[in-house]
Amino acid sequence: MANRRDFLAATASAAVLSALPLGSAAAAGRTGEPLKILVLGGTGFLGPHFVAAARAHGHTLTLFNRGKTAPDKFSAAEFADIEQLKGDRKTDMSALQGREWDAVLDTSAYLPGDVTRSASLLAGKIAHYLIISTISVYARMDTPGMDESGELAKLADPTVQEVTGETYGGLKALSEQAAEAAMPGKVTVIRPGLIVGPGDPTDRFTYWPARFDRGGEVLAPAPEDAPTQFIDVRDLAEFILLCLERKTLGVFNADAQAGSLLFGNFLRACQDAAKAGSVLQCVRAPCPSLPGANSSITWVPADFLAEQKVAPWSDLPVWIPAEGEYAGFGRISSAGAAAAGLVYRPLEQTVGDTLAWWRDLPSERRAKPRAGLAPEREVAVLAAWHARESKAG
Repeated sequence: MANRRDFLAATASAAVLSALPLGSAAAAGRTGEPLKILVLGGTGFLGPHFVAAARAHGHTLTLFNRGKTAPDKFSAAEFADIEQLKGDRKTDMSALQGREWDAVLDTSAYLPGDVTRSASLLAGKIAHYLIISTISVYARMDTPGMDESGELAKLADPTVQEVTGETYGGLKALSEQAAEAAMPGKVTVIRPGLIVGPGDPTDRFTYWPARFDRGGEVLAPAPEDAPTQFIDVRDLAEFILLCLERKTLGVFNADAQAGSLLFGNFLRACQDAAKAGSVLQCVRAPCPSLPGANSSITWVPADFLAEQKVAPWSDLPVWIPAEGEYAGFGRISSAGAAAAGLVYRPLEQTVGDTLAWWRDLPSERRAKPRAGLAPEREVAVLAAWHARESKAG
């Protein structure tokens, strides 16, 4: 069984690692002049999707970062409208001195001291500070339907500076509090769950559509109706932008609607996307039968997976048995965000776009996925399961 430390370790390690159409529900009610938005970070996973959404709506962007993550992300001439400033919140924020913006998006808030320095510098010069946090700020995940009032994680040593599986949630909670302390009454906190979609560097969500694309027998954790949650990075980006445009203040969980995603439906969407993608490839050019067109799902109980030392979340991503300390997994409430304008694209679009992105990556990158069971390990576990079933029969 996974424990909270394992779950937070995976989330923390990833952290330290096309927008919706304008006619969509997310765009409804947008009024006012374009904003001048400062993005702290902006070149990782969420940042570029937010940049795309903000530019599509005519806003002016300034990115401030160390220039270490994808430094050439916006170097092409087509991005000449984006101002890019180099600096470090720990040591050098001189590039922000004497500047003013309408709003700030903080995508890289992992340590409260960093948030205090940036928010204090900008206090009085901006009207709105939006900080990206995480659902890992909650002390427990054992209550289905838990909303933003849930108890927050606390650190035994709040001065700790290392982001680990044990400290990640508590540091994020302190970062939220640091933003509010520096800019009282001007802060929006968004707490996403697992962020997924094209460009995801963790391969957790991507493991499943990519696995079906290989074809064959796929090991899956029973039961099929187990709940799970995640949010498409493009939906999250649009919601962030909407909050900035409307100056929506408060704290919001940003995840799929509680209980709306069942693991079986998710895997069947991955299976369908692999089949559709294989057919499309063969329509574009003559080709032999592609593996993704043929796959089957074998559902294996969690207790047997535990016997085989197959770990939830890491070995089989996006899944944790909803029991014990994780009884609320897959059912955290995002009703507040939905009321504030968060809308969701179809699951099939998220899965299909992610698989298309994965297929376009270099073969050497696809040969080394960063999450999920290795093929030989999956074969061994399936063989052990079939041997047990044969013996029982």
